[in-house]
Amino acid sequence: MEQKRNTHVRQSRYQAKPAPASSRKKAAAPKSARPGGNHHQQDARKHPNQAAVHHTTASRQRSCRRKRRFRLKPQVKIAGILILVFLLGLAGSRIFSSGKGSDNKKTKEAMVKSAKAEEDVVEMEETKEIAFEPHCVDSTKPENLISYTNIEVDGNQLENISDYQPDGDIQFNVGEDYTDVDGIVTFRGNSFRDNPTHGYANMTNYKLNGLWSADTGSLASGDTVWTGSGWTGQPLLMKWPKEVKAHMNMTEKAKADDDLVEVIYACMDGNVYFLDLKTGEKTRDPLYLGYTFKGAGALDPRGYPIMYVGAGYNSDEGTARVFVVNLIDCSVMYTFGDNDEFSLRGSLSFFDGSALVDEETDTLIYPGENGILYLIKLNTSYDKTTGSLSINPGKIVKWRYYGTRSSTESFWLGMEDSAAVYKGYVFMADNGGNLMCLNLNTLELVWVQDTLDDSNSTPVLEIENGHLYLYVSTSFRLGWRSNDSATIPIWKIDAETGEIIWHTDYECYTDDGVSGGVQSTIACGKNSLSDYIYVTVSKTSDNASGVLACLKKSDGSKAWEDSSSYAWSSPVCVYNEDGTGKVLYCNSTGDVRLLDGKTGELNDTLSISDGVIEASPAVYDNMAVVGTRDCKIWGIELQ
Repeated sequence: MEQKRNTHVRQSRYQAKPAPASSRKKAAAPKSARPGGNHHQQDARKHPNQAAVHHTTASRQRSCRRKRRFRLKPQVKIAGILILVFLLGLAGSRIFSSGKGSDNKKTKEAMVKSAKAEEDVVEMEETKEIAFEPHCVDSTKPENLISYTNIEVDGNQLENISDYQPDGDIQFNVGEDYTDVDGIVTFRGNSFRDNPTHGYANMTNYKLNGLWSADTGSLASGDTVWTGSGWTGQPLLMKWPKEVKAHMNMTEKAKADDDLVEVIYACMDGNVYFLDLKTGEKTRDPLYLGYTFKGAGALDPRGYPIMYVGAGYNSDEGTARVFVVNLIDCSVMYTFGDNDEFSLRGSLSFFDGSALVDEETDTLIYPGENGILYLIKLNTSYDKTTGSLSINPGKIVKWRYYGTRSSTESFWLGMEDSAAVYKGYVFMADNGGNLMCLNLNTLELVWVQDTLDDSNSTPVLEIENGHLYLYVSTSFRLGWRSNDSATIPIWKIDAETGEIIWHTDYECYTDDGVSGGVQSTIACGKNSLSDYIYVTVSKTSDNASGVLACLKKSDGSKAWEDSSSYAWSSPVCVYNEDGTGKVLYCNSTGDVRLLDGKTGELNDTLSISDGVIEASPAVYDNMAVVGTRDCKIWGIELQ
């Protein structure tokens, strides 16, 4: 089966138009650009096949925390707290001064009121649940676009889909409840793929300051050379608890810093880098795995020191695969996905998506470009007191599909995006123009929508007025629909039925191997920006140009556009504690741009690269981190 060409790594042959000099500033050279460290290869060894003690206690504790409070705006929280304190104080004063009769009655009334007020505050902070019963309509029947699906369990293909029986019920809550850890653990932050930020930026000057940079490198594989950080390339950020750090192979300085936030960045040179968010200094030596990593990787949402990261291309080491890495000692505990005989794409086994983990069932959820969705029972055992960590993968479930348009020449099988999940349903866009809603507990397709082209944009889920919607777009693959220009819609879709609510179209151009359209993932505004979505559209007027479009969620109309060179990097919404928001994005001429989220006014531009920025930033408080194709990782202060 013919392999798909490298679509996300090659430098464009076109020279992007430079932005006006007045809107650009060059990043000052850091006082000390820290190298990424000496490259050295770690032994990739599978963990012995031993019985693992399941994570029952930790799971129960986290299950309670999963019903996490809804994030109210600070002023709402403060008002609620003040009312509660006043009522409790009133009740207390009544009790203190009460005697009998009417005073006791009034005291009881005050206590009832205070208890009711407390209940209301707690209720306001509870997770927002919605009624959700996905089903297809005539236009989204799976058979319209999918010829057949198959399931394999532990190497045995089932005769009928209905024969599949899950070990446990997978049920995800809303995105913000995906994890309680202090950090960013997966691409775009969570299972809704809607928030690659942590905390508040609290900007005052709305300026960008290139605070530090660290060096990365390159990796040759055959005639291909991979450099720096590519698409999607988002870093992971984690503030490890002290008791977890105590057992890690970190520097003593990193272990001693109680405020340390570790940047964990899988790059295209075959390394995973570990850096201090504040300074860019190494927290430990890079982990060399020998494969190009284009995707973001993922950390375990339970706070376990585990990284899941997939290779985006083959290397001299062998066929691409997924690595499960023990972040205590940076050993490889498990690999899968390489040369999978269940794949309908032959030997192609690339993994650009970012995994999710269901903590209740201890299940890894990982879609691949080989056209397989993997559900792997991990059987995790972790004791943070001793630092003992192991997995013992048990039931391995694989789901595959074949499209009505699938072929070796066009409308390929496979998922390069990251899956979004709500309840027991996963949403995935694929290389073959299919947006699929799949029941994770029955592995039956619920609905499929036609996305026209090779789609690399990760679906983003959003609850609006008690209903779940999905925002997504597609790219423009040269020769499939056109050899000149093609329409690229940005869609709002009903996540329950797959029906299109609205679409806003852009006419785009493309280049063979450097596609136009939308390669990025849409940012859904919140707080003061809750009426808008933000999307970078590439090659809009020619092969070098592009826009950041701000569209209204209500009808898809354009609120404003920022025109510059094209961008594959995903935009990020950053907020101050009062809810005011800005939008940050990176483009193909090496610029980081900060704009007002409501008006589109350009607040600042920082040039950090002479080449392309394909990677997407992640933001922790007022620090953004992003890698470039010219072999740098930058820490950028939002002032």
